[in-house]
Amino acid sequence: MPQFSDDLFLGSAPTFMGTAKNATASVVTGSVTGTGLTVTALQSGDPLTVGQYVTGTGITAGSYITSFATGSGTTGTYNLSASSSATGSITVTASGNYFLGDPAPMSLGVGPLGRIYIWDVIPEAKQVANISAAVIYAAAGTATLAAGTSTQSVVRTDGTTVIQLDCPRAVSVTTGSGSPASANFTVSGYDYYGQAMTEVIASGTVASTTTPGKKAFYQISSISVSAGTTVAVSVGTTDVLGCPIRFTDAGYIISAGWASALAEDTGTATVADMTNPATSTTGDVRGTYTPSSATNGVRRLVCSLAVPAIAVGPNATRLGALGVNQA
Repeated sequence: MPQFSDDLFLGSAPTFMGTAKNATASVVTGSVTGTGLTVTALQSGDPLTVGQYVTGTGITAGSYITSFATGSGTTGTYNLSASSSATGSITVTASGNYFLGDPAPMSLGVGPLGRIYIWDVIPEAKQVANISAAVIYAAAGTATLAAGTSTQSVVRTDGTTVIQLDCPRAVSVTTGSGSPASANFTVSGYDYYGQAMTEVIASGTVASTTTPGKKAFYQISSISVSAGTTVAVSVGTTDVLGCPIRFTDAGYIISAGWASALAEDTGTATVADMTNPATSTTGDVRGTYTPSSATNGVRRLVCSLAVPAIAVGPNATRLGALGVNQA
């Protein structure tokens, strides 16, 4: 999962919440009897408030104002939290409003913080038959995989031969002319992180129709066909692009730049499917984005994503960063 070296320094730490960096002290004259402070004059600073600490001759250390007896803010009588020994006219300095203060000292910081992830990709043009060529299936069977435009045949480290796409993206099933019979195409392969995944895409009964999948594959290892199709059917790629990290709300997309335009792209964002466990018919576990115009190997997607603390830093989880396990 994404980690950053300075995340270790974003945990518990003193911080100050308020509109000013330092509290202004209030200098008053008055008298103290027991736990009562009688103010005769406010010489400088802000008005006194409940919760404000007070110091002065004869006042018990750590005393603060607990309530107003009479008066408010300038002259009057205030109740203190601790008894005092001095009586008579004294000078009192009050500062550091603990409860209402500006600022308020806190024992904990706000970390760990999230990050901004830049998703930067130039996807090749989609193709209808660059994973498996158009074939008429007489009965249930297995599709023959063949790398076409913008895909390549590679051998994984585990010895499996796969069709590797230019970037993670959903695949499609396209029917030819005629009267097609519906069949389920079960696509098996791996995502960008090498996690095994499967999706079932129905070819449908409408001729010359492309049906897109929902999951972003990076490698295809096999495709099984549930029944005969009566017309030629091919398998290719789509413009549904797979995000490298999970986003669960479109609001996490700070900006989506496409095709070198300054204006925000009006594409379609599909958030991560959090169904757990995932199945062969659920959506992409991290989320996808479909640009407003066709990919062509030149147009670039620059998507800025707000990444919450559950996805980065010392308290991040695999679920928060990469979604539920593929199926």
